[in-house]
Amino acid sequence: MFEENKCSKEMSTTFDAFTNELKNIRTGRVSPDILKSIMIDSYGSIMPLTQLANINNLDNMTLNITLWDASLIKSVEKNLLESNLGVTPQTDGQNILLKFPELTSERRKELVKIISDISEKFKVSIRNIRRKYIDEVKELEKNKFISMDESKKFQEVIQSHTDDSVKKIDSTSKLKESEILKI
Repeated sequence: MFEENKCSKEMSTTFDAFTNELKNIRTGRVSPDILKSIMIDSYGSIMPLTQLANINNLDNMTLNITLWDASLIKSVEKNLLESNLGVTPQTDGQNILLKFPELTSERRKELVKIISDISEKFKVSIRNIRRKYIDEVKELEKNKFISMDESKKFQEVIQSHTDDSVKKIDSTSKLKESEILKI
């Protein structure tokens, strides 16, 4: 039988992944979340930087990273330089300062394009989920487990979840774009 909750949950999980992806794109103020994807080789295992240090804002454009183990400073600096954040780390003992430049209008436009690409990628993912469940419903109908009327009803429910998810993605990306373009 068709499981509406499972379909809805998959789409909401995809939307959650979309919002997490958007958190990595900075707007006017730099957030420590921007460093969540930085992975550090620590004692033979790969760990996120957020588990090896205390990260906080000094001001809108500066992050302070206080490492708990000073022996990791060189490794953290190297990974920050390779991370394509567009910032050069400045070391002071166990602290690393990241001073982010103000966003230029060109960079803001690039970020809007990146957001558009990300939202399109996640919309495709939502549509793939829709296709999967519609195929499942059609298979149930073909094998006479459900009637044609039930099949149509289930397909409408799936389409409704798809439309809602795509609208949420659109509104969230528009909100993020307006935050970026706001000077």
